[in-house]
Amino acid sequence: MSKNFSFIRKSRALTKTQKLAAAGVTTLGAAAIAVSAAVPGEAQTTVAADTAAAPVSVASQPVKDVKASVTDRLAGDSLKVQAIAAKKQAAAKEKAAVAAKQAAAQRKAQAAHHAKQAAGRAAQRSQMQTVAASKTYGNDLNGWIRQSLDIMKQHNIPGSYSGLHRNIMRESSGNPRAINLWDINAVNGIPSKGLLQVIDPTFRTYHVPGTSWNIYDPVANITAACNYAAHRYGSMDNVNSAY
Repeated sequence: MSKNFSFIRKSRALTKTQKLAAAGVTTLGAAAIAVSAAVPGEAQTTVAADTAAAPVSVASQPVKDVKASVTDRLAGDSLKVQAIAAKKQAAAKEKAAVAAKQAAAQRKAQAAHHAKQAAGRAAQRSQMQTVAASKTYGNDLNGWIRQSLDIMKQHNIPGSYSGLHRNIMRESSGNPRAINLWDINAVNGIPSKGLLQVIDPTFRTYHVPGTSWNIYDPVANITAACNYAAHRYGSMDNVNSAY
């Protein structure tokens, strides 16, 4: 009997301890149940899923907006660049048109100036020819030189009375029919002739319009020789020996 009693007391003591443990477990279980009741399992999954998905959804919209903004800005900048290029091109065309217009006006003015000068020279020659035609020259060396000088002036051939007279006297002593039959030109078959001893090829090349084609004509001979000297020496005045 004493043994059984002892077993019963031990059994009751263990039961009390177990009760306390059970009470603790019960309390913890109740707390867990309470938390579980407050946040159901499906809700936790939904919140977790929403929480995981939310950052992607929220972040993607600003990126799209930024991309659209950048695209719009680039398009605007491209249009601005095109507009600036178009303005520059238009300005360049306008500048070229103005330059072309100015160049055309300048050419026109130059042409008019040249025409005016040519007309003036023609009028001057005509006047000088009229004066020369109305003049009378003596049929001597003095008259021949003066008539030649007037014709030379009409054709812008330089020379002075003293220069012509000096060379005539050296070449022919004032004889319009003089001819050289001994120098190299004569040997070659083209002797020097006239007041200024001109050979036929030179006379034909430098013949001055308005004068005779006769190489022995005093005025024609002097004028042709002075025209040749002007091309080769600058003027008959510069000739001081055989030329």
